[in-house]
Amino acid sequence: MSQQPLAASSSTAGFFQALPALPPQYTCANSPYDASDDRVIARVLALYLPPNTTNVAQHAHRLARLSLAPSVLKHATDAETNHPVLRPLTTFGEENRQDPLWTTAGWQELKAIGQEQGLVAVAFDTAQTTYSRRIHEFVLGHLWGPTGTMTGCPMSMTDGAATLLGTHLDDPDGDQPGRARVLNEAYSRLTSRHRARAWTSGQWMTERSGGSDVSGTETVAQRMSQSELAQKAGAGKHLDAVGMPLGPWKIDGFKWFSSATDSEMAVLLARTAKGGLSAFYIPMRRSTSGNTPSPDVSGDETPPQTELNGVRIQRLKSKLGTRSLPTAELELKGARGWLIGTEGRGVKDISAILNITRLQTGAGSVANWARGLAICRAYSKVRKVRGGLLQDNPAHLRWMADETAKYWAATQFVFFGVFLQGALEQDWEKMLANTQAVKLVPKDKTQVAALLRLVLPVMKAQVSVASVHGLRECMECLGGVGYCENNEDGGLMNVAKIYRDNLVNPIWEGTVSVMAEDVVRVLLDKRLGDGDVLSNVFIPWARNVIRSLPSVFTSEIAVIEARLHALSDMVLGSQKEELLYRGRELLDHIDVIVSGSVLMFDASVNPDPIAQEIATRWVQSRSSAIPSTNWIDSKLDKEIFLGTNVEKIHSKSSKM
Repeated sequence: MSQQPLAASSSTAGFFQALPALPPQYTCANSPYDASDDRVIARVLALYLPPNTTNVAQHAHRLARLSLAPSVLKHATDAETNHPVLRPLTTFGEENRQDPLWTTAGWQELKAIGQEQGLVAVAFDTAQTTYSRRIHEFVLGHLWGPTGTMTGCPMSMTDGAATLLGTHLDDPDGDQPGRARVLNEAYSRLTSRHRARAWTSGQWMTERSGGSDVSGTETVAQRMSQSELAQKAGAGKHLDAVGMPLGPWKIDGFKWFSSATDSEMAVLLARTAKGGLSAFYIPMRRSTSGNTPSPDVSGDETPPQTELNGVRIQRLKSKLGTRSLPTAELELKGARGWLIGTEGRGVKDISAILNITRLQTGAGSVANWARGLAICRAYSKVRKVRGGLLQDNPAHLRWMADETAKYWAATQFVFFGVFLQGALEQDWEKMLANTQAVKLVPKDKTQVAALLRLVLPVMKAQVSVASVHGLRECMECLGGVGYCENNEDGGLMNVAKIYRDNLVNPIWEGTVSVMAEDVVRVLLDKRLGDGDVLSNVFIPWARNVIRSLPSVFTSEIAVIEARLHALSDMVLGSQKEELLYRGRELLDHIDVIVSGSVLMFDASVNPDPIAQEIATRWVQSRSSAIPSTNWIDSKLDKEIFLGTNVEKIHSKSSKM
């Protein structure tokens, strides 16, 4: 019997891996849990929105598909492969004040698509009162984020700036004539869905002296004299790029880390002669001729000639990730701006931005994690290993099921925080009474505010770090492919890029240690929760939630109770120094209590054996005992991870 000749593989012959196909994350259908690839997002919508909120579901359905469209993914690839460039000088060596910063057309188009889709605007559509506008906004961001290729950063700061300006729209001009008109114009642009009108905002807080600690701010704002103002007006340099008057303050200083440098405006902190820090609004550009914009033949604005408004971009940061995002060091020399709010109360004012951007940081983290797991699911369905598919490998399924449970816990924590923010901004009865989350959120806005104030830094810290670990697992799932920068096929398989970008989230808007310090600050703040936010707000909230849970969660409730006792024992009677020392333990306790309670609550009001199994596994994994998984549970592992064509065999499901 003759032996068959050996056939060598080549670049065109031999084994070829089938290309994984990513389905849309969310599908608006009669059975959303089964139809949606990212089932926890379908559950979030069902939990927090009234039944038949079709406009939100349909919007999410469309955006989930737009996010995977090849015509859009090419913009993401362009933004990722062609990074911002600084051109500080003109041809003959003068300072380039007109257009020193170049960004790719793909980056610009992604920003415009996000604005048209209302990624910020839907949160400020006050005509919508019967559902949570914040849930609408953040679900859209979840679906768009990884495709948007870091345009979520300027969107988050735009959201924060709009939230801040929105609280000052009715402020009197006081000694700044014209301020109300200017701030209202800026607000309308930040919340616009028209690409020719919409703005994004920068956020300029960080300086070399302090990092996340703004107390070392060295930027100075001085009130301009009437003669100075008249001189600028005479030179035609008294209007911004859209024809609004420039502010009566001139600002000088150096901002060391300024993201979204291509935005049309910024909010910053500066010192004034009265002492303390104040918040300022500045437009990024000013007219050089004093002319106002005029409409072109299409009706859009044709801007006049402009230059940077006293802003010099010294250099762009060279970063591990977020490379498509222009982050710069900025020198301010005579930047014209308007004081926001009251002089000397800038830190209090700026907290409105920080609350939103911390929410956005946590949400962006789980959005990145979601894309990584989606790639893992698609890859596992086609990858052949030792004659079989990864989706049939029990060890692989158990690993990925555990990672999926962690992702669900983080996602539920984030959207609980989002819903609390919405409850502060909207009428409780109109927004919440007809939802399944009615027992999850207090009616008293003071309690809601205190609860959010405590859990928000915990969420930002814990979720951002968990997502970093989760995305590393996703890279490992793909083996060597996961470690490569895969910008082919629309970049959909580029987990490495998502991982690099996501690494900023535990640092951006305050490191984990800064968040732990903030939690201690809240716990010791006698102005919150009638002097004791832990005993009077947080613990009663947690116990109210777990009391509503069915008996099937008895052992898991015991885990939460143990954590509540440990947290209470740690805080009560401890000095500030000890709490700071144990800050990360505080974060962990509060994380487990909130994530576990919300996971179990959701599985109870929307009974589903897989949601129940995920809640059980995740909570038990945070107990002092070492959880174990039975061999027979490999079928459940497959259902948890892949969610398709698996018999639901969980023995507890009949008890719900």
